[in-house]
Amino acid sequence: MTDTSWVEGAEAGPYGLAHLPYGVFSTAKDPAPRIGVRIGDQILDLRALATGTFFLPWIRPAFHEHDLGGFMAMGPPAWRLVRHQLTELLGDARHRDQSATLLTPVAKARMHLPFQVADYVDFYASEDHATNLGRLFRPDAEPLLPNWKHLPVGYHGRAGTVVPSGTPITRPSGQRKTKDGPLEFGPSARLDIEAEVGFVVGVGTELGTPVSPDDFAEHVFGAVLVNDWSARDIQAWEYVPLGPFLGKSFATSIGHWVTPLDALAPARTTAPVQDPEPFAYLKEAERFAYDLSISVSWNGTEVSRPPFAGMYWTPAQMLAHMTVNGASLRTGDLYASGTVSGPEADQRGSFLELTWSGRDPVSVGEGERRTFLEDGDTVVLNATAPGPNGTRIGLGEVSGTILPALA
Repeated sequence: MTDTSWVEGAEAGPYGLAHLPYGVFSTAKDPAPRIGVRIGDQILDLRALATGTFFLPWIRPAFHEHDLGGFMAMGPPAWRLVRHQLTELLGDARHRDQSATLLTPVAKARMHLPFQVADYVDFYASEDHATNLGRLFRPDAEPLLPNWKHLPVGYHGRAGTVVPSGTPITRPSGQRKTKDGPLEFGPSARLDIEAEVGFVVGVGTELGTPVSPDDFAEHVFGAVLVNDWSARDIQAWEYVPLGPFLGKSFATSIGHWVTPLDALAPARTTAPVQDPEPFAYLKEAERFAYDLSISVSWNGTEVSRPPFAGMYWTPAQMLAHMTVNGASLRTGDLYASGTVSGPEADQRGSFLELTWSGRDPVSVGEGERRTFLEDGDTVVLNATAPGPNGTRIGLGEVSGTILPALA
């Protein structure tokens, strides 16, 4: 099978034949959302492709739906078969004439949320991030709480406020403590980001059925970049004793494109050694992480490059812990890694860490310095990963611009 595509320019960028991420798009001429696969700067219309005989009869109905749910629910046999077919179609120039008419330039497409989010869980899986926050919030105590190295800490988020990249983010308001102590209500003054990687469940489970970490690829369809916007001042007042709520639930942005797990196979790398050894339900026959390099840009200036490969808890362990009590999985469940941070100062995936709680402002270009987000600021997350034969693929970017709080 060929490694190159007949689509012009596809191999020069992050969306070549080795990637083929899925998304949902529409056009001015046809405003109905439909499923497509990205190749270079073009989108192949899978609904149009499914009107013929290209896909097997049992697969075609999934591509007539308005999001990825039906296809994701079909499981690995369908995912691999379709990926194989699309690779052949887009890699063999003999298919150019019949397929070129089904391409839409990305620049002319309107992108939509790629799947309906069933549930949303956010973890806290980076040891560097958890250590930094422990040092900020508990300077006279051990930075990691006693449970942290025994289980992947997480919380249940709000599925209804997961939004696609490019959606403006309205500054949230809530209760907060002032520097002098009195309680007040108003717009968040410490609005932050969290650079994360999310994993999308395709195949669900019955209630009461735990999932082994070794069955990760049987349930998880793919990955997306995530920005879990955070109002740190609202969160600081509300989170004791039950954890994050309004400081997190106002918006979570994800990329337009879901990268299939098979496209990330060349990015698999050995995960960090865990000490102490985890309980049996968290042990993996093959313990692996993904070597993703994330870029965080603030008003056009890159301010951080968090490395995902160093996460203490792996995506497979997060899935196992999320279900060990018998909680069921549903198609469209999204779970995110929590903030990705590395050991170096320029690898911190939140502005709380990057500015050390506002003590150390960062430059965002043209003499501008920031501690937390101001109205009008734009944050863009990108990520790349190793592809085959020394190439690199790129996960779909996540962007958002801050709007003023509502009156």
